[in-house]
Amino acid sequence: MSKVATINIGISEADRKKVADGLSRMLADTYTLYLKTHNFHWNVTGPMFQTLHLMFMEQYNESWLAVDLIAERIRALGFPAPGSYAQFAALTAITESAGVPKAREMIQQLVAGQETVTRTAREILPIAEQAGDQPTVDLLSARMEVHEKNAWMLRSLLEE
Repeated sequence: MSKVATINIGISEADRKKVADGLSRMLADTYTLYLKTHNFHWNVTGPMFQTLHLMFMEQYNESWLAVDLIAERIRALGFPAPGSYAQFAALTAITESAGVPKAREMIQQLVAGQETVTRTAREILPIAEQAGDQPTVDLLSARMEVHEKNAWMLRSLLEE
């Protein structure tokens, strides 16, 4: 039986666990938002089809790359990353969409999803800061910037 090397990165195991638990929620939110955005990309219709189809594709591709960064940070902290639909469903704060909503409702749901991921990141930030976990602070800051910008861009489509 092989023994796992002790992690000694200057952050206690308890603090690493708190950060990893928060990042697990962030991963679940990000993956759920990815899936919802990809679903809406496939199913959007109406006069804004081309604009939304392309915007949704850009956003789900960005989210797809982000899930890897978040999961790898959890692993670097020494904990397993959640990776099943059941785990994501238990951890996420984003609600699933029933059926195929109209384009305007899709936009509203995606604004809510982008803002949810931002709030989750913001909740984890002080935990990472207190632990002195600068790589996680940097990751969270970058993710908040992306999700706030996405929410703004989506929200602008709702203005009359």
